[in-house]
Amino acid sequence: MSAVGYSASKDGRIDDDNLLQYVSPADLRSYGLIPELIGRFPVLTYLDPLDRETLRRILTEPKNALIKQYVKLFDMDRVKLTFDKKVLDFIVERAMEYKLGARGLRSICEAIMTDAMYEMPGAPDRPSELRVTLSYAREKFDRSRLSNLKVA
Repeated sequence: MSAVGYSASKDGRIDDDNLLQYVSPADLRSYGLIPELIGRFPVLTYLDPLDRETLRRILTEPKNALIKQYVKLFDMDRVKLTFDKKVLDFIVERAMEYKLGARGLRSICEAIMTDAMYEMPGAPDRPSELRVTLSYAREKFDRSRLSNLKVA
């Protein structure tokens, strides 16, 4: 296989962690796809897996980042929500461990935040602040169904 473009300068090593980058139409044919279907794929491409730093940025930086959404939701109920940095690392670690990617971040956040989202607004003695700590996040995540996933 010859490389063109930015990847042309790579050495001849094969990346065992992301073999999909080497898939060719012939591989799809040998896997069992019919040529009529393969011919309709204008381009075969792959995506590199997201690393921890990227997942952390997705969780916190964009305009509509998950953490910002939760802060806004709680702010609507006049509750100041804060997350410890270790909690954000915990969420990213779970997404990496279960190989859930960026979409898995929401599921993990939901597992941690669901109880507070439903209990705090209607509580008569509602606190004005919620600080999500690592112990709180672990407890809520361990009690969720999501913790029963098998590591891929």
